[in-house]
Amino acid sequence: MNILRFTDLVRQGRVAGRRVFIRADLNVPQDDSGRITEDTRIRASLPCIRMALDAGAAVMVTSHLGRPTEGRLRPEDSLAPVAARLGELLGRPVPLLANWVDGVTVEPGALVLLENCRVNQGEKKNDEALARKMAALCDIFVHDAFGTAHRAEASTYGIAQFAP
Repeated sequence: MNILRFTDLVRQGRVAGRRVFIRADLNVPQDDSGRITEDTRIRASLPCIRMALDAGAAVMVTSHLGRPTEGRLRPEDSLAPVAARLGELLGRPVPLLANWVDGVTVEPGALVLLENCRVNQGEKKNDEALARKMAALCDIFVHDAFGTAHRAEASTYGIAQFAP
């Protein structure tokens, strides 16, 4: 596995027009109504997201939220509140895409938030087929989720095995 720093790729001009998949840690606390009560993790992801956007990448960001059941997205497991808050902080709409594993279209300079990665069947078991599908979505994978770096899951470990 070839590990490079994203900042180096940006500095070398190797990011423009590329599909960048950022695994972020956007697992933020919410109250009973689904309102985010503390957004530090979202704010911590902004520098990497902005760097990718400013470099002209087509940016996909995903995260887990809570402990959903694989294969079942319940409203309380959705990243919709995160997409709204991320949009507020970035000053631009952030579309939230469900059912993204089999393909995503993102234009350079655009950003999409991919729905809760832990609802994907095989995520927690680091399913190789799932990891390969995730890797096929991108030209560059960025692991920006320090809080989940110890987990060998498809979106944290598996994708890194197969991403270019």
